[in-house]
Amino acid sequence: MTMLGVDMIESIGAIAVVVLIVLVVRLNGRVSLLEREIGALRSFVLALPRATAVSTRSQSLDLRSEPVSEPDQQETPSTAAADVAEPVSAADSGPWAASVAHEPAIAAQPGTETPQPQQFTRKDADIETALGTRWAVWVGGIALALGGMFLVRYSIQAGIFGPGVRLALAGLLGVALVGGGEFIRRTGFKVPVEGAAGAYVPGILTAAGAFTLFGTIYAAYAIYGFIGPAAAFLLLGMIGVGTIAAALVHGQALAGLGLLGSVLTPALVSSQSPNAWALFGYLAIVLIANTVIARMRSWTSLATAGFIGIGLWTLFYIAQAGTLDFIVVTFISIVALATLAFGWLKAERSDNGFDSTSVAPAFFVALTATMLLSDPLNQAAGGVSYGTLLLFVMLLVAFYRPTALALVHAAGAATVLVHLQLALAGTFSFEFAGEALTLDGFSASPFASTLRPASMALAVIFLVDGLWSAWRSVDGAPSRAAVWAGWGALIPLTVLVSLWSAFGNLDMDFAYGAVAAVLAAVFVVGGEAIARREIPALKGGWAVSFALLGAGVAAALALHMIFDPLLTTILVGAFAVVPALATRSRGYPVLGWLCVGAVLVVLGRIAFDPTIVGAMALGRTPAFNALLPGYGIPALAFAFATWQLRRTTGGRPHLVMEAAAALFALLTVAMLVRHAMNGGVINTAAPTLAEQAIYTLIALGAGAILVALDMRSPSSVLRIGSLAAGVVSVAFVVGHHFLWLNPLVTDEATGSIAVFNLLFLAYLLPGIAAAALALYARDPRWYSAMLGLLASVLLFAYATLSVRRLFKGEHIGWWSGMSQLETYSYSALWLIMGVVLLVAGVWQRSQVLRIASGILIAVAVAKVFLFDMSELEGVLRALSFIGLGAVLIGIGLFYQKLLTRAARSDANASG
Repeated sequence: MTMLGVDMIESIGAIAVVVLIVLVVRLNGRVSLLEREIGALRSFVLALPRATAVSTRSQSLDLRSEPVSEPDQQETPSTAAADVAEPVSAADSGPWAASVAHEPAIAAQPGTETPQPQQFTRKDADIETALGTRWAVWVGGIALALGGMFLVRYSIQAGIFGPGVRLALAGLLGVALVGGGEFIRRTGFKVPVEGAAGAYVPGILTAAGAFTLFGTIYAAYAIYGFIGPAAAFLLLGMIGVGTIAAALVHGQALAGLGLLGSVLTPALVSSQSPNAWALFGYLAIVLIANTVIARMRSWTSLATAGFIGIGLWTLFYIAQAGTLDFIVVTFISIVALATLAFGWLKAERSDNGFDSTSVAPAFFVALTATMLLSDPLNQAAGGVSYGTLLLFVMLLVAFYRPTALALVHAAGAATVLVHLQLALAGTFSFEFAGEALTLDGFSASPFASTLRPASMALAVIFLVDGLWSAWRSVDGAPSRAAVWAGWGALIPLTVLVSLWSAFGNLDMDFAYGAVAAVLAAVFVVGGEAIARREIPALKGGWAVSFALLGAGVAAALALHMIFDPLLTTILVGAFAVVPALATRSRGYPVLGWLCVGAVLVVLGRIAFDPTIVGAMALGRTPAFNALLPGYGIPALAFAFATWQLRRTTGGRPHLVMEAAAALFALLTVAMLVRHAMNGGVINTAAPTLAEQAIYTLIALGAGAILVALDMRSPSSVLRIGSLAAGVVSVAFVVGHHFLWLNPLVTDEATGSIAVFNLLFLAYLLPGIAAAALALYARDPRWYSAMLGLLASVLLFAYATLSVRRLFKGEHIGWWSGMSQLETYSYSALWLIMGVVLLVAGVWQRSQVLRIASGILIAVAVAKVFLFDMSELEGVLRALSFIGLGAVLIGIGLFYQKLLTRAARSDANASG
């Protein structure tokens, strides 16, 4: 230490001494003032009139030994009398003004309680109170430490004492501080001011003594070499554990200091031949002692800190050890779990409580098990069995102590992580959207096969423990039952998928498919058993839902593993019928969502491969190919599920299935049309109008789904989603159907079939879908009007482009020009469409249709006068104007007759 540092420390010590002297002088004055006030108060109390004689006894004022009651103690006669007396002003009251409560007591009458002293509360705590109650104690402790340090420094500089004597004196100082703290505690010391618990003098002295003893033992070992590693380790551990034990009478802060010293002891003491058993045996003792004391005082923070310390040491050992001793790691982890189960947790089975302290051991033990299971070196050395054992013990403790749900979550998460690494190891190559994709996963372990038996064991353990625990607790703790059922379903499925991915045949594997089918049956039986134990029975809560969801996923996996792509798609779609039929006898809410799950699986399959069986195997036969059953059978199954759910459970699943049935019916027609008009080719790298038309139909179908859900079950999310789907559809149509991919611009072939061609797919079907959605979604008005306008323009475009195709054939590019007959045909077509819309508007009494009719006829009029007059010649020009004139006169007569009839009806009604 430099002289500058020593001078600075001496200056701080001098300032501290001056502050203490000033405080002592002020406090002596306060004590004298309070003695006079207490005397006056005593005289006042004795002079009060009483119905019966009371005896008084003298009692000397002793601030150090007088007991202090808790702040919430009931008001007594002495305190009531003190309230009558004039209170001490804030200006005159010092930090120990609470000594008013130590007024000599009055003998209690028979049947009354003896007056007890009351703790003083400073509501307007000032700097003087802080200085007197807390800072004085803290600065005093620092002054003691500095004084001891200066004394040792002086002895070293003067050569008065040798190292041994200096260490002995330091040890005596530590013992004296601990003894002084215990002596003051035994004299009945308590903090006299509420809110100044940090100034508990006995605890601070004991902490200072423990810290001094720690430093003494460490100096004797590390600096002077008086003792060896074994002795230092033993002494430091004894001091740490003793400090933790002393916390029973001195408070949690002292226990924290003892725990910190105990956990740091192995790091401070080094050895030429480290012994893992000695290390973790010592840490096990520290953990048990710390946890027992924490439970006696309900110190959650202390218990959590103990588990964190042991967990960090375990991870450090795993990371640093050259050759890992699995038995030692398993020993300290099981000790931590046993300490949690028997030293901290209570056997509570009827509530839904969650113990936060169990999060720490759950995290560290699960992380340890993950390292043992996933690291290739540990796998080769046999660490897989030990990691499996740790996960099993975690579930066992959680089963025995229901509030330790963190153990279930941690064990489940560890198992999922290990098997995700197993499933995603290696390189994956597949075809997506007509392109070959290659993805690199995790590095494959050469010892991954060692996981197979452990994985099977874990799957069985989670399955049995999860369903059994859910069944056992569902009647009293349904949320806990849901946790067990969820992990009990997730882990077996995760293990099955990972083993199938790592060791099975991804195209078709009957063995794994059979296991998946058995799992589905087990989940159904388990879910039914749990439902029968519910209160009320067969309610179908979350635990039942998780079990049945597991059954649905297992059934879908079985279909994927056993059948080819076409049958898988068909059977998964048809599977929606099964839960729908189950609603006839069970009203579980999850059954409808299982139907929705089947829809999502089929959508995922067709999004991955729209041809279902692959482009090469699809064939070129129109209509009667894999697309018809691949899309059509799921559509029929969804329609049946919709019909069944409408008659049983209803709700949002019914609405989703209703929209899914409509969507798949539309997709079936769209895909068959595209296949037929493209010669059997579905997948193509170049974007075409046909492909974009399918996207538009899907967007409109999604909008219909969301509108249906929002109308039956209003939701802002669904409402915004439906509006977004409609706007996206409009953007698709405007950008692609009318501009970039328009056959007039691209001259793309429209197909050889007269009706079912590209124009049918790209304009007529989207127009009908937009019109239907506009009629269905009447709110908001702008949304319905936008879709109605879109439908009108699409139908107009379909009719117009169909006329051009009639004249030009498959290619209708605008640069090929128009004949006079084609030009006349457009005028006639638009007039006919206008008249049809007018009749429909009058028949349906729809002003929107009549306005659309007027707009279309106005366009026809403009074309005849502006274009036909200059482009047409001979009889076609005459016919164009004659036809236009006849139509307009007919419309005029029609409106006159309509208005005359309306006027006559009004006259008859008024007469």
